[in-house]
Amino acid sequence: MARFRGVDYYQIDELLSDEERMIRDTMREFVEEQVVPVIERHFREGTFPRHLIPELGKLGVLGSNLEGYGCAGLNNIAYGLIMQELERGDTGIRSFVSVQTSLAMYPIHAFGSDEQKAYWLPKMAAGEKIGCFGLTEPDHGSDPAGMTTRAVRDGNGYVLNGAKMWITNGSMADIAVVWAKAEDGQIGGFLVEKGTPGFEAPEMKGKHSLRASVTSELVFQDCRIPAENRLPRVEGLKSTLTTLTQARYGIAWGAVGAAMACYETALEYAKSRIQFGKPIAGFQLVQRKLVWMLTEITKAQLLCWRLGRLKDEGRARHTLFSMAKMNNVQMALDCARLARDILAANGILDEYPVMRHMCNLESVNTYEGTYDIHVLTLGRDITGLSAFA
Repeated sequence: MARFRGVDYYQIDELLSDEERMIRDTMREFVEEQVVPVIERHFREGTFPRHLIPELGKLGVLGSNLEGYGCAGLNNIAYGLIMQELERGDTGIRSFVSVQTSLAMYPIHAFGSDEQKAYWLPKMAAGEKIGCFGLTEPDHGSDPAGMTTRAVRDGNGYVLNGAKMWITNGSMADIAVVWAKAEDGQIGGFLVEKGTPGFEAPEMKGKHSLRASVTSELVFQDCRIPAENRLPRVEGLKSTLTTLTQARYGIAWGAVGAAMACYETALEYAKSRIQFGKPIAGFQLVQRKLVWMLTEITKAQLLCWRLGRLKDEGRARHTLFSMAKMNNVQMALDCARLARDILAANGILDEYPVMRHMCNLESVNTYEGTYDIHVLTLGRDITGLSAFA
């Protein structure tokens, strides 16, 4: 009987089209050849590998599931597989692409004017311009409606005052999609360009997680922007949450990639590590951990695949994204911890990717909605009763 190899235990590859498999394999090759050889150094030094940005643009990865304006127009399964493979390499690389695509390009594409779309999207798709997303504030994370950043109309423009925090790509972004309350109390989206007087984006240091990623604050002090920099089709908080849903989709797929990397590392190590005269993969406790990891990865793969198909059909409600993000990130964290356990003392070395993935996933578990917030979102949906307050 042939022994199973790899992570596709349920032959999920058969559910993918030829194009989807080709895109997945292309990204896997890119990660193996260009990300894996450099990522540990960047993680150690706390730097983002900016030289990869033009390559990502050439591959059509940036804005890949958007239509027109130089974007690839891929379906959502293909986009998800891209996120999966990028996070096999590192969460920081996947986060960069997620933010560029889902949190910066998407709101411009969905809520921007024709002029805004025509100017920004082709440049962002090519990697010539970088974007970031300014929503979370120092005192408002899980409750975005409580934001205190304000945009006050003044003549032919708006004046922004406030601050945002935990902003991926912030310090290197050419354009920030900033969410602020206007004078009528409604939340609006505003495009703030790098170098605008009154706007600063200091980089946050001292992170133990997402070290190969740029994380910043955004500070606005009487920052004046022209009126045409407001996104005209934004419908208050609804548009903000719709944008977050796009990001959660990519996160759910990315977490599977991190889990795969940890599982495959643990499996190969367990088969080669000899203790008590045989590979540790031959011990019951180690096999139990490996089987749990593979089973949970398989379930998460199927969850992502079904969500992607529903998203392409326009039938995916926002609560489905909450379930996928909540489940898959927690699953990936547990896989990383089990893999580190199998590797024992070697698990803390950067010779192996496990500890890096574990540290990164601690951030992923928090951003775009914590585990508990998604639990409450699903609880409200299935019971009809809100437990948020």
